[in-house]
Amino acid sequence: MTRVLVGGLIIWFANANALADWPQFRGPNGSGVASDANPPLEFGRDKNLLWRLELSSGHSSPVVSGDLIFLTTFDQKLQRLSVVAIDRHRGKLRWERRVDANEIERGHPSFNPASSTPVTDGERVVAYFGSYGLICFDLDGNQLWEVPLPVTKSYAGNAISPIIAGDKVILYRGNYVDHFLLAVDKQTGKELWKTPQSEPFHAELACTAIPIVQDDLLVLHGARSVQGFDLETGERRWITKCATTATSTPLFVRGRVIVAAWNKMGEPALRPEFPDFAKLVEDHDANSDGVIQQPEFPQLWIFHRPEGAEAPQNGAPMSFKRVDRNMDGKIAEDEWQRQLGDIERFRRGYKNHGLLSLPADGEGVLANDEVVTLETQGIPEVPSPISDGRYVYLVKNGGQLTCIDLETGRRVYRKRTGGSGTHYASPIIAAGHLYIADGRGRIVVMTLGESAEVVAINEMGDGVYATPAVAGAYLYVRTHSALYAFQEQSQ
Repeated sequence: MTRVLVGGLIIWFANANALADWPQFRGPNGSGVASDANPPLEFGRDKNLLWRLELSSGHSSPVVSGDLIFLTTFDQKLQRLSVVAIDRHRGKLRWERRVDANEIERGHPSFNPASSTPVTDGERVVAYFGSYGLICFDLDGNQLWEVPLPVTKSYAGNAISPIIAGDKVILYRGNYVDHFLLAVDKQTGKELWKTPQSEPFHAELACTAIPIVQDDLLVLHGARSVQGFDLETGERRWITKCATTATSTPLFVRGRVIVAAWNKMGEPALRPEFPDFAKLVEDHDANSDGVIQQPEFPQLWIFHRPEGAEAPQNGAPMSFKRVDRNMDGKIAEDEWQRQLGDIERFRRGYKNHGLLSLPADGEGVLANDEVVTLETQGIPEVPSPISDGRYVYLVKNGGQLTCIDLETGRRVYRKRTGGSGTHYASPIIAAGHLYIADGRGRIVVMTLGESAEVVAINEMGDGVYATPAVAGAYLYVRTHSALYAFQEQSQ
């Protein structure tokens, strides 16, 4: 029954996006699942390589339609944004169209102004830049329409991607400048509806989760909430509040919405413990004067990702100056106790996060018993969850993979993949295998289900933040410097 449901959803979305093989971020309806695909398990710069094309920077993922691949790029030197079309069989640039923005959006050090993945329906390609707005081209690179929007302002950078649902282009935009859910006509760019979001935007929100669609329901993982909207009118049908930065894309599985809600204080692993003053002095008071002077002050974290430490701005360190209340250059016991009390009060302002299961057919404010928490630990900050119909898989920094059985709600396993460091790319499923890319460029291929065996570890030799794409026998991987096409080579 589950396979019929998932298969039916993919068929519906494939019909909506006529000739597109991998039409948007994470493929059909953002599911990450490539049906009837057979990409290679082993690949690299010298293995099963079909072609390699050097590109300007960008973290947008490749999308595939017919014989074309579409991407967005950013030339750092020229401060220039572009949409590019690539011949997917030869790896040659078919066309490049500049998008002239008056100002380039800024964001987190890991952000790139070309982080938003374009979307195609086999007849047109629509790209979004927080620096510019929406812009639409036909497959020959002729501009069809545009929707200019103000440059976004946010801490993270507005790395949201548009989708096409039927005759609509849907865009969610959350930042300090504006906050709304928008539908425009895919033929003309004319606004069809616009639903303002009342949740105040703040620096900890990412708002990068793309909407997903089932029949006439549009589901949005947005600022501190998950919401269901009427696709035709933009009217909200239901909502549940949750502790989330709205980073990862949700899923439809078995008539439920599965979403990974994450926030920086959401579980104990993100909230390091602090020593009491006696232990602090014992371990760090080098001159034995009974206080802690600045050279003796250790690095302690108010919030910290325990793995993926190579990523910039990986946590919030405690400041010596903030602890030294009387500014005498040393920390006494009373100052330390006040600081610990302040941090505890600060942390209490955050709620635990988790992997949530919601009814797709809900109404109004969802009741507590309608929202099921499947898991509270090992929740990924960026990578979206993925499902094969029975299990849902979560991968987070450090290459930690968690598998949840959706029939029972039990955790099947939590194990290491062989990946390491920060994970930005979302996992994908193809040919009965899970493909997981870490930020350093290691792509691990594993079997699905309870076995979860590693069958290949592939080294790209360059960073990978973009989610790979699959079309038939081909796997497309974007690194920081190039786009690669892999195909199993005949012996």
